Amino acid sequence: MKITRLGAGLGIVTVGALALAGCSVPYESEVIEDTEITVSWNDIVDNFNTDSTAGNNVANSNIDYMTTSDWSYYNDSPELVQNTEFGTYEKTSDDPLTVEYTINENVVWSDGTPIDEADLLLAWVTIFGAFETEDGYLFNHANPRPDLASALPELDERKLTLVYDKQYVDWEVQYGLGQVAAHAAVMLAYPEIEDPQEAKDQFVEAVQNEDVEWLTPVADVWNSDFQSANTPDNELKYLSAGPYIVEDLVEEDYVTLVANELYTWGPSPKYQRITVRQIADPTAQVQSLQNQDVQVASGQPTPDVLQLVQETETAEYYTGDEATYEHVDLTFNNGGPFDPATYGGDEEKARMVRVAFLKTIPREEILEKLIRPLNPNAQVRNSTLTIAGSPFYDGIVSENGSAEYAEVDIDGAKALLEEAGVETPVDVKFWYPEGNTRRAAEFELIATSAALAGFNVIDDSEPNWEFTDTTALPINPHDAVIFAWASTSLALTGSDQYLGSGQPSNFGGYSNEVVDTRLADLETELDEGEQQQILIDVESELWGDGYGITIFQFPGLTAWDKGVTGIAPAPLAPYYFWNFWEWAPVDGTVAE
Repeated sequence: MKITRLGAGLGIVTVGALALAGCSVPYESEVIEDTEITVSWNDIVDNFNTDSTAGNNVANSNIDYMTTSDWSYYNDSPELVQNTEFGTYEKTSDDPLTVEYTINENVVWSDGTPIDEADLLLAWVTIFGAFETEDGYLFNHANPRPDLASALPELDERKLTLVYDKQYVDWEVQYGLGQVAAHAAVMLAYPEIEDPQEAKDQFVEAVQNEDVEWLTPVADVWNSDFQSANTPDNELKYLSAGPYIVEDLVEEDYVTLVANELYTWGPSPKYQRITVRQIADPTAQVQSLQNQDVQVASGQPTPDVLQLVQETETAEYYTGDEATYEHVDLTFNNGGPFDPATYGGDEEKARMVRVAFLKTIPREEILEKLIRPLNPNAQVRNSTLTIAGSPFYDGIVSENGSAEYAEVDIDGAKALLEEAGVETPVDVKFWYPEGNTRRAAEFELIATSAALAGFNVIDDSEPNWEFTDTTALPINPHDAVIFAWASTSLALTGSDQYLGSGQPSNFGGYSNEVVDTRLADLETELDEGEQQQILIDVESELWGDGYGITIFQFPGLTAWDKGVTGIAPAPLAPYYFWNFWEWAPVDGTVAE
């Protein structure tokens, strides 16, 4: 699965059906002059490079989605839809797996620079971890895959040909353009280069010559310079390849997008401006909707929020499960209670302490008090890699070891701590995103239950998700964290991003050779029976190791003003943003 962490917030086991969305008629803008809409989200963009480890979260991806273009997107079914007005991809060989990617001639960045083979090459360099030094990958991608397409691609005009190293099952959703323009990264790194074409030519030459010294400043820019909490001072830091351009960004407040006048390669948006306002509290979001300060509200709902929405006569709403799941992860390498180093390297003792803690987490109580009022049919999720209802779920759950955590087991937890010879109380620094009402409630339930077994769960919350920036904090300072993984596709693979040893989104330092090997096996396995067995093998290790624990599937709630049409929430990220180009005022004028 392709995932991003929820920046304020699945294993689905088959790639979705393919639907074509090409159109041969000339592009005609449908933007309605002087129209604008304000929508809300629980966090705001602060990084214009969502492929980087620091930028890989949903709040950033929502804006990225509206300001970039790619080969395809998922609709609300969800099905994979090709955007042939942007470009095309074609598998030209099965052995070796070879794919040709071509950008259409009229596609340009918002500064007028053509999008071409240099941009495609930058995407290859970053996605496939082309340059690795003793300090790590030169370009700090959130999920680099140097094992997938290591050979230097063949370039032609607006075209790149990849030869994959293996018969990768999810090749169709692996490679995309990215948010950063090649000429922008180069010109920011080398200000003396003022011509975009010269910048691209030098980049291509450096990559082809493996000139790491020249590329290092470019990589430093790619890794860090696109992070900005306010409108960047240089347009190169927020160039658009999509329907909208960032017009104004105010830290922890709002971002306003304006229609891109150069955009002609996909469905036309209707609103001239879209403002996304940061409102962390879902109750405040709905109140803003009632006051018509925003036209769309969506977030992590509580029963009170649902009732408030139902009482809002000016709004329509939608509820349904999202392809996002809540979980608690433990940290293995920070010198805390779950780290073998704390016990002189005794891995079994650390494992017993982890399992003991996980046995105290009151998953059923959390569902009963916080989730079932929103979704009466909600069930505890017992699989890390698959969602309930998917073809493999029941088979995996019956064999993965999750039954050991089916109910809170305080006596079992005490017995494990006693057997391990660990004195209580055991301090556990527990992180949740400060300001998140539902997570705060979950923390209180977990802390109360864990205390019964001898764990002193300490509130270690902070609002900024600092532990996810591995360049600033290579070791997670928190002992346990609660957040959600949001799926962006129906890909079978991708879990190595957070489960693989040493991977950029593996924030807890988990490492298991069996998990690494079996996830690698999954990438080339076409037999469904073998795929299921691989998933069982991986999950058996996770549950046995006390890696963490899954809790529930997210209940989705989106409400919108009746003066707006086209809102159609989807289960995959970017959720209700997926069809932003279809949003329109009902009467063809400003939505107020």
